[in-house]
Amino acid sequence: MAAFAILGGTGLVGVGVMRHNGTGPDALPFASTAGSAAPSASVTPTGPSPEELAEQKRAAQVKALNAALAKYAKTVPEFSVAVLDRKAGKLYAYRGSEKYETASVVKVQILACLLLTAQDKHRDLTSSELRLARLMIQESDNDATSDLFAHLGRASAITRCNKRLGLTRTTVGSSWGLTRTTVTDQVRLLAQLVNTKGPLDADSRKLAYDLMSTVDEDQDWGVPAVAEPGEKSTVKNGWLPRSTESNRWIINSVGRITGDDVDVSIAVLSHGHATMSGGIKVVEKVAKMTRQYLEY
Repeated sequence: MAAFAILGGTGLVGVGVMRHNGTGPDALPFASTAGSAAPSASVTPTGPSPEELAEQKRAAQVKALNAALAKYAKTVPEFSVAVLDRKAGKLYAYRGSEKYETASVVKVQILACLLLTAQDKHRDLTSSELRLARLMIQESDNDATSDLFAHLGRASAITRCNKRLGLTRTTVGSSWGLTRTTVTDQVRLLAQLVNTKGPLDADSRKLAYDLMSTVDEDQDWGVPAVAEPGEKSTVKNGWLPRSTESNRWIINSVGRITGDDVDVSIAVLSHGHATMSGGIKVVEKVAKMTRQYLEY
């Protein structure tokens, strides 16, 4: 994977700004000749480069988004969000190191592992594997997921695949839906699904895109809410009333938005919602806020 600059969450990467020694920030140094009414030589004014200006703008956007999300977080259950902008080469994360139970978003990891396993054996998916993969991603079928989880070798096998995919903060559970992960790991996984230099070959990447861009209509929420007219989206959502949290809801959404001027992967993880619909509203608002402030 390519390296990305990380901004957000716990702090900002500062951008240096030139300062002059004159009477104020706009004062410019100049050379003069004794006894002459006018300087004999001048220095061409210089300022921040286009790259520095872009970094300053980005830093201001991140600061504003951090503040807006922190304010919103005081009014709703716990959430984290990450955005990986492939065009800009930037990764933004708010509470990016916090771990959450995945619910059904883990199915993207299981799909990636299935594709890697078939690649390692230099074969296509079998008709049975393809059928189960379609059920798992497009319909979020739990029985199909359990069958593939067992078929691949359960938690230990998915963990090995995760290492190959660069997921460093994900712990696979013996019950697949209770796998714990972070938003930063989730956008890394999404990036690997389109990384031409990553472990997944072209056919695997295409199948993952085809499945995640054609989920059932009643599951087409979360990340797709960020897309503007003419843009395309992929998504995998997770939802679960958690018995250990008084049946309050885990609501998660991971996916990608692409268009002429945008290519971003987004992950929002959250829990503690009183209702599923309320959790969806929070996830979609958080995702939309990242677009509003980061202007992608």
